Amino acid sequence: MKFFDEAKIEVVAGDGGNGVASFRREKFIPFGGPDGGDGGRGGSIYAVADRNLNTLIDYRYTRMFRAQKGENGRGSDCYGKGGADMELRMPVGTVIADFETGEPIADLDRDGKRALIAQGGRGGLGNLHFKSSTNRAPRKCTPGTPGEQRLLKLELKVLADVGLLGLPNAGKSTFIRAVSAARPKVADYPFTTLHPNLGVVRVDENRSFVIADIPGLIEGAAEGAGLGHRFLKHLQRTGILLHLVDIAPFDPDADPVRDARAILEELRKYDEALHAKPRWLVINKIDLVPEDERADRIAALIDGYGAVDRHFVISGLTGDGCKPLTFAVMDYLEQHPRPTSEVAADDDTDTDADESEDREE
Repeated sequence: MKFFDEAKIEVVAGDGGNGVASFRREKFIPFGGPDGGDGGRGGSIYAVADRNLNTLIDYRYTRMFRAQKGENGRGSDCYGKGGADMELRMPVGTVIADFETGEPIADLDRDGKRALIAQGGRGGLGNLHFKSSTNRAPRKCTPGTPGEQRLLKLELKVLADVGLLGLPNAGKSTFIRAVSAARPKVADYPFTTLHPNLGVVRVDENRSFVIADIPGLIEGAAEGAGLGHRFLKHLQRTGILLHLVDIAPFDPDADPVRDARAILEELRKYDEALHAKPRWLVINKIDLVPEDERADRIAALIDGYGAVDRHFVISGLTGDGCKPLTFAVMDYLEQHPRPTSEVAADDDTDTDADESEDREE
């Protein structure tokens, strides 16, 4: 299945039904009084997080969603039936924002979370509400209000504890295959990873974390080189970044220090907060370096890389050094739990505030 992590949709909640002006006209009751019922409320639209989904492909081609309108009121004190609510199921990690203003509306950051994204219209009032001691035969009724209509932007940001960062062919996919059950494509050419891959790393029976592998980043990504910055958003929720650097590049003109610093510059251009995340240097493919050259190459890379919290030397192919790295990551995550989502929205609301909701339908 093709991976879609962005979509634009329009949601239109149902209009409220109109109230009605009606009077009792039964035999022998010539002045029965008003009996016009209220209109039903319009259906609202909710977004619901579903862990069984991993892409927004359902919203790639179907872009208009309308909830049911409320029925009009009727005589004999009959209220109109409320419109059925609509639920749109989306992957966990989907952020919903107003397309025009960019204002955040909801962050579906846990399975089952339900967020109101379009409020249904209120039902109009029938004339029975306007009866008084001085107005025994009111002919006034009110129409229903229109449902909320919004243009929304959906953006999927995968939920992972650890993010992998690096050039194409730095060995990220090989590493994630070595430490988890994920099986991303591995080949000897750049950009074998075209969309994010998630893997669960289980360090022992009761301890595990989720790791995300995104397509490789190259110098000039801010200007659209390679796959650009498109997938960096998937690292924004992670607790720590692992920057994999190929210490034995195939190209003899490649400079691991220069390339690593270029990636950091692209990260800074994209998002200062992402650039400031805890980041560990992971020196990969050590098995391809002769033993008598390893110490000098590692020291040169660490010195040239600049400030880094910690560094590890591994071989994703042979698995050397991978286990100590995963245990260190697990310990770090347990000591530094991730903060909750900072998206401010009334997205925990799972009921309609409409007064007419409590009426019998």
